[in-house]
Amino acid sequence: CHPVPKPESKTEACDLSPCPPRWKVTPAGPCSSSCGLGLAVQLVTCVQIRQGKEILLEERLCPVAEKPLTSVPCLIRMCSYEWSFSEWTECSTSCGNGIQTRQDFCFNPLTRKHVNPIFCRRFPKAIVVRGCSAGPCPEQAVGTGSHGAGLQTVTPAARLTTAATAEEARYKDLDVPPSAVPAVPQEQTNTSGGEVSLLLYVCGKLFLNATGIINMTGVKSSDCTVAIGRPLREEITVSILESSLNCSAGEVVLFSGRMMWRTGCRNLPLSLINSRTNTLIVKQRVLLPGNGIILQYNSRTATKKYYQDCDKQLFGPQGEIVNPVQLPDQRQEVVCRTFINVAPRHRIAIRALYIDLGNESNQTHFNYILVRDVSTMKTMVFHGKQQFFWQSTGSQAEIEFHE
Repeated sequence: CHPVPKPESKTEACDLSPCPPRWKVTPAGPCSSSCGLGLAVQLVTCVQIRQGKEILLEERLCPVAEKPLTSVPCLIRMCSYEWSFSEWTECSTSCGNGIQTRQDFCFNPLTRKHVNPIFCRRFPKAIVVRGCSAGPCPEQAVGTGSHGAGLQTVTPAARLTTAATAEEARYKDLDVPPSAVPAVPQEQTNTSGGEVSLLLYVCGKLFLNATGIINMTGVKSSDCTVAIGRPLREEITVSILESSLNCSAGEVVLFSGRMMWRTGCRNLPLSLINSRTNTLIVKQRVLLPGNGIILQYNSRTATKKYYQDCDKQLFGPQGEIVNPVQLPDQRQEVVCRTFINVAPRHRIAIRALYIDLGNESNQTHFNYILVRDVSTMKTMVFHGKQQFFWQSTGSQAEIEFHE
């Protein structure tokens, strides 16, 4: 700058009034994942500059709508593991409908070797079971009269299964008046003596009536489990009418719900158990023949709200789940859930038919589907658009739809 005339140095007064409060973000901490998508935590504070000094303020003094996220997605590098699969097996039947299965492996594409599946636990897994058809069976083409074409020969056992399935298919989520729910067939009242008599197969049943009596005495199984279900916004109370459990021999009864767990043997008669939610599982463990309990259950409007307005409850043998369910004035951060409860002797399978969680380049850690196996409390998280197939180990499952 030597050839250019140098201006005179000047000092001018400036405005020393305090600047408006603003958000200050410290650099993000380490990523929660060593590879793939993770979360980094950053410190967000409300500050103000006064006479050149930074003053810490209460958060309410800064504009809430402009507050940065305290957790931000981070990606250090792409993970070098992925799921690999064997070939599909042959169809399980020689005719009619069957299934095909395949084995899954956690695979390192750099070394081209299989590794421990724990390295792939963060990644969604494609289906390992699918349906197949091996063509019509010979007996399906046999029939009589004008309605004979396409009829299948049905054994008495198959006829019983078909009837039970048709009975259960009348309701899927029980958001119907109690009068529309079929009566529970496991127990009957003896009108002459007024005592409750037990029909076969009370164990493993799902009771959906508003009230009823369940006789679990004299069952042949050492472990007998029943489930009680009602619509959301109700809760279940159970009172023990009789108990012949031998406590010194280790016999016991367990009550479990989404918000409670209780076990006992002594002083059971006249005791009252409140599920605090709309579902309850009763499991009886007996060692001596003929022992057990007789309980009466009732449902009532819940004293406290334990669910979101967008939550759904499903009880039926099959159904379709569509999300999101947008409600008027619904806040965006609400997590919508679907609760699935089936009879204790059954298991649950969930197949994703269509998923769109946004563009691959715009995915965040907060945009995902979570499936929880209630019996083991294990969860699986699914991102992106990959379809999946999931199976439970027990009779209860929960699905959470995050954003």
